[in-house]
Amino acid sequence: MTDGVAGSGAGSGTELSSAAGVAATARGSSGQLADVRRGLLLTAATSVVSPATWLALIHLMTGVITGLIAAAIVMTGIVAGLALLPAFLLGILVLLATIWFGMRFARFERARFAFFLDERITAPPGPPAENGWRRMWRPVTRAAAWKSLVYAILRLPLSAIEALLAMLAWCTGLALVGVPGYGTALPGGAAHIGTFRFGGIWWAALAVVTGVALLLAAPFATRALAIVDASIARWLLGSADRAQLTARIGELETSRARVIDAAEAERMRIERDLHDGAQQRLVSLAMELGRAKAKLESDPEAAAAIVSSAHEQAKAALAELRNLVRGVHPPVLSDRGLDAALSGLAALCPVPVSVQVRLPVRPPAAVEAIAYFVVAEALTNVAKHARASRAEVTVGLSGGTLMLVIRDDGVGGADPAGRGLSGLAARVAGVDGQLRVTSPAGGPTSIAVVLPCES
Repeated sequence: MTDGVAGSGAGSGTELSSAAGVAATARGSSGQLADVRRGLLLTAATSVVSPATWLALIHLMTGVITGLIAAAIVMTGIVAGLALLPAFLLGILVLLATIWFGMRFARFERARFAFFLDERITAPPGPPAENGWRRMWRPVTRAAAWKSLVYAILRLPLSAIEALLAMLAWCTGLALVGVPGYGTALPGGAAHIGTFRFGGIWWAALAVVTGVALLLAAPFATRALAIVDASIARWLLGSADRAQLTARIGELETSRARVIDAAEAERMRIERDLHDGAQQRLVSLAMELGRAKAKLESDPEAAAAIVSSAHEQAKAALAELRNLVRGVHPPVLSDRGLDAALSGLAALCPVPVSVQVRLPVRPPAAVEAIAYFVVAEALTNVAKHARASRAEVTVGLSGGTLMLVIRDDGVGGADPAGRGLSGLAARVAGVDGQLRVTSPAGGPTSIAVVLPCES
C-alpha cells in the first residue's frame, strides 16, 4: 500500500514537471513573438526618420523635374529634327544634337542615382577614338545612345507614377491620422456622405490606426519604388554583361601585350648587363690568370702581381653580379620582406631617401617584386635625372590594396610616355595595378602606384 502511494506521488510529480515545462515553453515562445513584434515596430519607426528613406523620396521627386526638362528638350529636338530634314538636311544635325544630349543626360542620371541612392551604375564602354565624320556618326550606331534617348523620354512618366504612389502613401497616412481633429471641427462633429455619418470614437480610432499603419509602411514603399527605379535605370543606362566582358577582354589583351613587352625588355637588359659587365670582367680575369700561369715559374713576382690584379677583377665581377641580382629579385626581399629591401635601396641611393613602410601583413610575392622594382627604377631616375636634394618612399596597405608613392624635390619634367616610366606602367598593369606620374616642370615629381593584393 505504501509502495502504491509512493508510485502515485512520483507519477503526479512527473506530470506536474511536464506541465511546468510546457508552460515555460509557451511563455518562451510568446516572449520571442513579443520580441519579434517589438523589433518590427522599432524597424518601421526607425525607417520613418531614416536618411535613406528621405533621400529615396527626394530622388523620386527630383526625377519629375529632371524628367520634365529632358522630355521637353528631347521631344522638341526630335520634332524639330524631323521637320528640318527637307531643309538641306539640317534636321540631321538637330537629331545628332538630341542624341548627344541624351548621352549627357544619362551621365547626369548616373550621378544622381549615385548621390541619392548610392547606386553605382556602370557606364557602357566608350567608342574607340576616332576623328572626323566617323566620330560624329558613331553615336547613331551605338545601342547605348538610343537607350539613353529612350530613358530621357520615359523619365517623366516613370517619375510621375513613382512620385504619385510615394506621396499617396505618405499623404493618405497623414490625412487619416488627422481625421479625428478634422471631424470635430465640422458642423455636428462628424463628416456626412448622404445620410451616412462618419463620426464617433470607433471611426476615429479606425482612421488613426490605418493612418499609422500607412505611415509605417510608407518608408518601405518609398524604398521599393526607388529600387524599381534603379533597376530600370541600370537596364537602360548601365553596361550590359556582354559589353563589360568585351571591355574586360580588351583590357586583359592590352595588359598581356604590355607585360610581354616589359619582360622582353627586361631580358634584353639582363643580357646587355651580363655581356657588357660581368662577362667582360670574367674574360679579362681568365686572360690574367693565363698570363700568371705562364709567368709562374719564370717570374714569380710578376705572376703574383697578375694574380693580385685578377683577384680585384674577380671581386668587381662579383659586385656586378650582386647588383644584377639585386635588380632582378634580391634575396633580402624574399627573406625579410619589402621594408628591409626598400631600406637597402635607400641606403645605396646617392640622394638622401626617407622610407616609411606600414604593412600589417606581408603582400604576395609577385606584388612585392613589382613594388621593389618600381622603387628601384624610380630612385635610379632620381639619382640620374632629377637633380633632387631629397626623396621619400611611402608604402601602405589598405583594403587589400598596396599603395606606393615615390616623391622627390627635383626639377620635374618626367615623361610618363618615356621608355623607363612606360616600362614601369607595363609591369604594374600586369597585376591590374595603376601607375600615375605627376611631374610638372620645375618639380616636384610624384609617382603613385596602386597594386591589388587580393585575387
